[in-house]
Amino acid sequence: MRKLIPYIVSLFIMFFFLSFIIIFTANFRPLYYFDIKYLNISEKTGMDKKEIIANYDALIDYLNPGYKKDLNLPTLSMSPEGKSHFVDVKNIFIILYYIMYTSLALSLIGAIYLYRKKNYFFYRLTAIYHFSLPLLLIIPLLIDFDRIFTLFHKIVFTNKNWLFNPETDPVITILPERFFLHSALLILLLVLAVGIL
Repeated sequence: MRKLIPYIVSLFIMFFFLSFIIIFTANFRPLYYFDIKYLNISEKTGMDKKEIIANYDALIDYLNPGYKKDLNLPTLSMSPEGKSHFVDVKNIFIILYYIMYTSLALSLIGAIYLYRKKNYFFYRLTAIYHFSLPLLLIIPLLIDFDRIFTLFHKIVFTNKNWLFNPETDPVITILPERFFLHSALLILLLVLAVGIL
């Protein structure tokens, strides 16, 4: 059983960094601000940059667990199904925060225990885990992100509210799929950076 402890501790460390990186990326607004121009979102939606940013910021504010008000976008209407989907997304982020804090506590306890035992093998294991994830996912993401994106939603969500109608939920027009690809690539890049560290 003791031989498994480094493997378990390394997994907790990976869960911490992965949940932290996902939360960080979701809140890293400069990536979206860059994509507004790079993906020509203004031209495709007919909205100016300030309006797009105002709606995007309101959405990201809402998704954070500390935000207790209902979701209301400054200039974009939303259907009940659209609002329901973002409630589901917010709940996922709440779970991610729990995973982050719990795995951090367990990682620290495990790392201190292994350090006292002078067992440093978990460092290597953690690096291997963090190298493996990007290497496994980068090629499928670049080859067929659309299929992976759809599969992800089918697995994570129990309803079809994520299938937005641009007429009733125009928020989807300011959230192009390529932005989510860029977010996924940033996540994998940061996971790889942790492996290097």
